[in-house]
Amino acid sequence: MVCAPSLIPKKPGERVKTDRRDAIRLVRSLRAGDLSAVYVPSVDDEAFRDLARTWASARDDLKRARQQLKAFLLLHGVRYTGRADWGAAHQRWLGAHAFDSAWQQLAFEEHRRTIEDRLAQCARLETALREAVPNWRFYPAVLGLQSMRGVQFTTAVGMLAELGDLSRFAHPRQLMAWLGVTPSEHSSGEKRRQGSITKNGNSCARKLLVEAAWSYRHPARVSPDIQRRHEGIPKPIVDRAWDAQVRLCRRFRKLVARGKQKNIAVVAVARELAGFIWDIGRLAMSLALPHEVPHA
Repeated sequence: MVCAPSLIPKKPGERVKTDRRDAIRLVRSLRAGDLSAVYVPSVDDEAFRDLARTWASARDDLKRARQQLKAFLLLHGVRYTGRADWGAAHQRWLGAHAFDSAWQQLAFEEHRRTIEDRLAQCARLETALREAVPNWRFYPAVLGLQSMRGVQFTTAVGMLAELGDLSRFAHPRQLMAWLGVTPSEHSSGEKRRQGSITKNGNSCARKLLVEAAWSYRHPARVSPDIQRRHEGIPKPIVDRAWDAQVRLCRRFRKLVARGKQKNIAVVAVARELAGFIWDIGRLAMSLALPHEVPHA
């Protein structure tokens, strides 16, 4: 049993530390049930998680580089009249723009070159993930999670790389608490006070979860992209994914209609989405989905 050192109870004011005292304290805490076990991933799972985290870091670097280029252009009063979504039209406008000063033009080209390098890095890492994931033991769960709205390949891989074996959570509420999306609480007597989410646990998985929850602000429907991801997936998983979409989309509309801010509504949807991820991931592993190359 591997325990979390930060969660080992310690008496205030203790200034004597010896191996004998530590051993006695650990035995007493273990007998009292005060020690919290830590999930230890396998060697392959940890290596795959490192690859997934490298991809997430490259994606963040790409986002930061794009923000820096936009800030540079705004600093010099250069504004794009259309939608700056880095699409084809936006890219053509950036390629055609030029500064009068050679030094400013050099800085502008360096910002663009940085974005191109980050795009190439993200493409290489995503290709490596797609080539490696069929040999991963959680590949059936990756296929199953992609049947859900907002959970594409990179999201499913990143979530499972951080969560590990979903069977270690006996109930979906344990997964919600581990992700830190449960509300904080300070209650006493008849008073019950609930605040913002705890934000405990894995921040990388929580970020991917909230990003996926934003897609449920639109009406429920099965897009052509989701239909492609449903190919080869057993019907029980597809039906469960549709139930999740109908429930979560309705949940978002009800919360917004009650006057809740969109950010708060999305976090509430993310909390319930974690429960569906727990259910579909376990179901996919039990059904042993066929090993196929994931859809692009």
